[in-house]
Amino acid sequence: MTIGQITGIGWVTAGGMGNAKACDAFSMQCGKLPQIKPESVFSEPYPYFRRMDAYSRLGLVAIALALKDADLDRWTEKRNIGIIVSTEYGCLQTDRDYFDTVTSQNAISPSPALFSYTLPSTFLGEAAIRFGLTGTTFAVNAPGPLGRAVLRLALESIADGEAGKMLCGVCDLNGPPLPGINSNFPPGAVFFMLERFSEKNSCAYGSIGLDLKNRICFNGTEIEDILSLVPMCLANYHARQKNMASI
Repeated sequence: MTIGQITGIGWVTAGGMGNAKACDAFSMQCGKLPQIKPESVFSEPYPYFRRMDAYSRLGLVAIALALKDADLDRWTEKRNIGIIVSTEYGCLQTDRDYFDTVTSQNAISPSPALFSYTLPSTFLGEAAIRFGLTGTTFAVNAPGPLGRAVLRLALESIADGEAGKMLCGVCDLNGPPLPGINSNFPPGAVFFMLERFSEKNSCAYGSIGLDLKNRICFNGTEIEDILSLVPMCLANYHARQKNMASI
């Protein structure tokens, strides 16, 4: 059953950062994440961006790039768009940094700046304020294939009529340097803009929904995870662009 369409994709990974309509390739691999300059992402000055923790900056930029890709980054009235993120470690490193300020100097001066980012969903609120989004926002720690749970939750939200548009994706830094901590996924953030299906939307990467066996399918093909979905979207989009150019 077709529920929605993918209209925007944005990412920040060790392979680079960008949005799907401006890039030919995508990779998410282990390595150092790129340094993010807010002026290269946001159309208006955003001085507060530099005060955020690294995890929040990472997620916020991927969301901004996905909104730009879907031509939804500019707004004059608030929109009923929700955000769901799946994260393995969330803000754990920020929590540790904040706890260090609590235990130092007999807890006389714990950092209020760090404290405000000791929730894995804080950056979702930042995105909602920055882009005028009023839909449901929450973070999950979901086992299984990367990002599949948030895709399902976003599709269910659209199908239930909670929102006509949903942002969903994954966001994680490298695992903290603790004994026994080994990340199952590379660091980075990838977000998708899902919109209710419309035959008139010619800019979509393709349709996404649940089949009769309740499997998530993109253009009728079952997807395993977000890492496999991005290349499928890119291939479909560029094939369509090539066909249009040859007409």
